[in-house]
Amino acid sequence: MRFALEDLSLNRLTGAVQRRLTEIPHTLHWNIDTDLTETNRERLELFRHRHRGQRCFIMGNGPSLSRMNLSPLKNEVTFGLNRIYLLFDRLPCMPTYYVAVNELVLGQFADEIRMLPFTKFLNWNQRHLFDSGAPHTCFLKMKLGLTDSFGSDLSKPLSSGGTVTYVALQAAYYMGFDDVILIGVDHNFADKGTPNKTEVRTQERDDNHFHPDYFPKGSKWQLPDLTRSELGYVMARQAFENDGRRILDATVGGQCPVFEKVSFASLFERR
Repeated sequence: MRFALEDLSLNRLTGAVQRRLTEIPHTLHWNIDTDLTETNRERLELFRHRHRGQRCFIMGNGPSLSRMNLSPLKNEVTFGLNRIYLLFDRLPCMPTYYVAVNELVLGQFADEIRMLPFTKFLNWNQRHLFDSGAPHTCFLKMKLGLTDSFGSDLSKPLSSGGTVTYVALQAAYYMGFDDVILIGVDHNFADKGTPNKTEVRTQERDDNHFHPDYFPKGSKWQLPDLTRSELGYVMARQAFENDGRRILDATVGGQCPVFEKVSFASLFERR
């Protein structure tokens, strides 16, 4: 169900093998007790059940985010993803948490991400780009496999589900949030093509995200795997519902078919 036959190619299979071989030393280091691994586990443990009974908002990177009035988020717990900082001039306050695991995002924009002043959850295999001693920097280990799973413990390897939103959902579950509301998760991209294929941007404007320079001309990006994302979202919804919790989708015009749709404005009526 995860792969369409027309999307499979020798290059894609070869790339998958190469990524797994490259990941071996990172996996070994993750499992060996060092000052960094011990410190990282201690930092992650601080967030276990920290927000039990609360709600949070996960801000995706879709174009719809730029059309929303985000001022109601001022007193909410929020997760910002990837290049959310390009929207800081429209946010009522800084995100509470930041998540980025895509290697192309971390590799190309590390200087900008390094400057963010709030708690960051980053990909373990890109730790060399960041100050591991910074108190607000935590690392997550991504696992590679033919199938994804939903992780409830950030100290163990997690599936990416083909989207950073899925990683943020696992973080929100670990932190204990009862309600998780998605915004900016359009689940629809202007560019079409083979999922996970790395391409160099040739267009002047990025119409896939909330900012025209999100992936500027000349930068590298990967086409999304919407099928894989949907399969992951189904697992996330089941995990939350099995625990008496829920995920709601308040994305304006969002096309994700998995989560219950709600009006963003309605979430603040009684507050």
